[in-house]
Amino acid sequence: MVIFSGFLAFKLVDIQLFKGDQYREKAQKMVFKTEVVPANRGSLYDVNHNLLAISVTKYDIRMDTKVPKKELFNKEVNALAKSLATTFGKSTSYYLSKIEMARRRNNRYLLLCKNIDYDTYKKVKEFPILKKGAFRGGLIVEQRTVREYPMGQIAKRTVGYERQDTLGNYKGVGLESAYGSFLRGHNGKRLVQSIGKGKWKPVRSNNEEEPRDGFDLVSTIDVNMQDVAHHALMRQLKKFEAHHGCAIVMEVETGEVKAIANLTKQESGRYLEDYNYAVGESHEPGSTFKLMSTLALLENGKADTTDIVDTEKGRVKFYDRVVPDSHRGGYGKISLGKAFEVSSNTAFAKLINEAFKKDPEDLLDYYDDIKLNEKLGVSISGERAPLLPRPGTKLWSGTSLPWMAFGYGVSMTPLQTLAYYNAVANEGVLVKPQFVKEFQNWNTVEQEKEKKETIVKICSKENANKMKFLMHKTVERGTATNIYSKQLSMAGKTGTCQKYYYVKGKPLQYIASFAGFFPVEKPKYSCVVVIHEPNKKKGYYGSTVAAPVFKEIASKIHVTDHKAKYIPLEESKYIGLPQYEEFGKMSDKYKTIMPNIKGMELMDVLPLLENLGLKVKVSGSGQVVNQSISPGEKIGKRTQITVELS
Repeated sequence: MVIFSGFLAFKLVDIQLFKGDQYREKAQKMVFKTEVVPANRGSLYDVNHNLLAISVTKYDIRMDTKVPKKELFNKEVNALAKSLATTFGKSTSYYLSKIEMARRRNNRYLLLCKNIDYDTYKKVKEFPILKKGAFRGGLIVEQRTVREYPMGQIAKRTVGYERQDTLGNYKGVGLESAYGSFLRGHNGKRLVQSIGKGKWKPVRSNNEEEPRDGFDLVSTIDVNMQDVAHHALMRQLKKFEAHHGCAIVMEVETGEVKAIANLTKQESGRYLEDYNYAVGESHEPGSTFKLMSTLALLENGKADTTDIVDTEKGRVKFYDRVVPDSHRGGYGKISLGKAFEVSSNTAFAKLINEAFKKDPEDLLDYYDDIKLNEKLGVSISGERAPLLPRPGTKLWSGTSLPWMAFGYGVSMTPLQTLAYYNAVANEGVLVKPQFVKEFQNWNTVEQEKEKKETIVKICSKENANKMKFLMHKTVERGTATNIYSKQLSMAGKTGTCQKYYYVKGKPLQYIASFAGFFPVEKPKYSCVVVIHEPNKKKGYYGSTVAAPVFKEIASKIHVTDHKAKYIPLEESKYIGLPQYEEFGKMSDKYKTIMPNIKGMELMDVLPLLENLGLKVKVSGSGQVVNQSISPGEKIGKRTQITVELS
C-alpha cells in the first residue's frame, strides 16, 4: 500500500507539474475545436447582369435508422415512404423496403435524398419521423455550397472553374480562376463545443472571425451575343463535320470581349465546350496574316496599294519550293490592293521577298514594334505566345520570308489575330482584350478593373483607312463575296491554311478562318471565326466555311443593337485605288444589261459578271479584248459568257 501510494503521489505530481498542460490540451481538443466558416463565393454576371455563375446551397438528407423508437417507427414509416415517393418520383414500396432494410442492418447513415435545394429541404424535414429531429427522428442534414452555371454550355470555358487541391492550392481555368482571389472572399473561423454524437455547437470566443464574402464580378460578356456566336458556330461545325472551332466578338473601341465560343466534336458526335481554343490554341493563320504583311509594306514605305505585281500564272518558285495560288493560272499583273482582295499567295510572297530579302530583320523589327511577337497579356490563363521565325535560328530558312507573307511558318492564337484586325478598325490603335467590367459588393462598385488599355499603335490612321477599304472590297467583290450584304457593310479577310502538311503519314487537313469588323463606316464590333478540320468533301475554304458564321453573327448583332445604324458607304472617305470607284459605279448601274468590259482586268470583271448571274468562261490572259455578249445587250435568260483576254 505504501509503495502504491507513493507511485500514485508521484504520478499526480508528474501530471500536475510536468504533463498537465499536455493533458489539458488534449481534453480541450476533445471538447472544443476551431471550425472554418466558409465565405460565400461571389457571383459572376454578364455585362447586363445576367447570371453566368452563382453559388447555391445544396442539401443531402440522411437518417440514423436506429434513433426512432420502435413504436414511432412502425407507426409512421409508411407515411415517410409515401412522402418521399411523392416528392422524388420513386415508388412508396421502394422507399419502404429501403428504410426497413436499413433499420434491420443497423444503418445509421442512410441516404434518403441528395443535392436538393433549400425549399425541398424545408419540405423534407417536415416528413413523418424526420420532423422529430436528430435525437428522436434520426434526421441528419448535410449542407454544402456548390457552383451552378445557369447558361450551361454557353461560354462554359470562358466562365471556367476553380478548384482547391489537397495542398490548398487553387487551380482552374477561365474567369473563375483568373479572378478567384476576388470571387472566393475570405473564410472566417469560430470556436465550437462538442455536444455528443458528433454534434458541435458554436460558442462565443474572442478569436472568432467573421467570413468576408467574395466580390461579384461583372464581365464584358453579353449573353445575347454569346448565344448568337455559340449557335452560329455550332451549326457550321455540324454542317461541315469539323473537329473544332471558335468565334470571338470584340468591341472595337474598348477591346471588351462580348462573346467567345469554343466547341469540340465529342466521340458521341455532340459539340461541347471543353477547351478555350480562342486563347490557348496557336496555329498558322494562313491568309488572314496578309493583313500584317500589307501593313509591313505600307508602314515601311516598301509598297503602296496601287503598286503592280506579276502573279506569274499562279506559281512562283523560291529555291526548291513553289508558292501556288488557289486560282489556277494566277491573276496576271495586279495591284497590291487587288492581291489582297483575291488573296494571291504569289503576289504577297514576291512583294515581301523583294522588299525585305536584303535585310529580313527590317520586317521582324516592325513586327517587334507592333508587339506581334508578344502575348496580349489577357487575364484568362493559357494564352500561347506567338511564333515568328528569325534569321539565325533553326526555324529560319531561305523560304521563310516569302512563306511568312501568306501566313505559313508563323503561329498565332485566334484572339491575337482578332486584336490586330480590331486595331485596324480602331484607326491603328491596338487595345488589350478585356474580359471584366467591374467588381461589386452588395450592388456597389468597389473596384473597377481592366479599363481600356492601349498596347501600341500598329499603323498610321491613313494606312488603317487603306486597309479598311481593302477589307470592305474583299467582301464586296473579292474572296468573300458570298457574305456581301446591302443591309450591313462588312469588312474582312478570308484565310485557308493547310494543317498537318508537315507530318508524315497524317492526312492533310485544313483550317478555315475569317476576321473582320462591322459596320465599315464606323466599326463597332470586330469578329474572328476559326474552324479546324472540316470535311474536305463538303468544303474547306475560309470563304465557304468560316465567313458565313461571321455574317450570321454580324447580322444578328446589327439587328439587335439599336445603336448600330447602317450608313451608306461613301467611297470618298477612304484612301484607296481610283479604279475601285469606277468599278462600284458600274456594278451599281448594270443590273440586267451587259456592260462594256473591254480593257478591264479579269479580276475586276469576274465579280461584276457573277453579280449578273453569269458563269464566266475565260481564254487567254491579261486584259479583256472580246466578250461573247455585246455591250448594251439585255442578258435575259443567258447564264454564261465567254471572255477573251489578250
